[in-house]
Amino acid sequence: MSQKLSAGMTRDEAFELLCEHNKEAFHIEHGETVEQTMRYFAREYDPENEEFWGIVGLLHDLDWEEHDDEPMMHTLYAEPLIRDAGGTDELVRAIQSHTSDFNPDLPRPEHIMEKILFATEELTGLIGAAVVMRPSKSVMDFTVKSLKKKFKDKRFAAGVSRDVIRSGAEMLGWELDELFARTIEAMQSFAPENESV
Repeated sequence: MSQKLSAGMTRDEAFELLCEHNKEAFHIEHGETVEQTMRYFAREYDPENEEFWGIVGLLHDLDWEEHDDEPMMHTLYAEPLIRDAGGTDELVRAIQSHTSDFNPDLPRPEHIMEKILFATEELTGLIGAAVVMRPSKSVMDFTVKSLKKKFKDKRFAAGVSRDVIRSGAEMLGWELDELFARTIEAMQSFAPENESV
């Protein structure tokens, strides 16, 4: 039985915190997409902590909009904001682990939840960018084959780190195709049919 994890705040409080520090709809939507992706995986791996996984996903980029010019500091600015809002050590650690590729002083992902956040966060952005280019504007008819094509095209969504996605799959012990397929399935699980994610 897994240990019950506390975020120290409700989902509503976490969303309010996100909106306080993010004004661009894109950043808020990205937080919600990663939240729902994390909840999808939590239901399989750690159902007792689905709320915690979701809040980690929602707040993972809390400080990005205000400090996107300082990638080495990403999530360090978020720490006092999260703590002031009642966030726990576990919440801070989980969020900071997804930026250990930027800053080696931050904790490396250890828990399955941290590894899934690391592996899927950039990937959801790549999938979202690919989906809006499709005639259907929907993730429902999106395939691994289409994703692989976009993944190989370095000019497409150039800000998405392919290396992070590869190392995330490695951390999980998954083939890239498995990570692609499972992340697409996760995003299909909460996407309204025929609408972009």
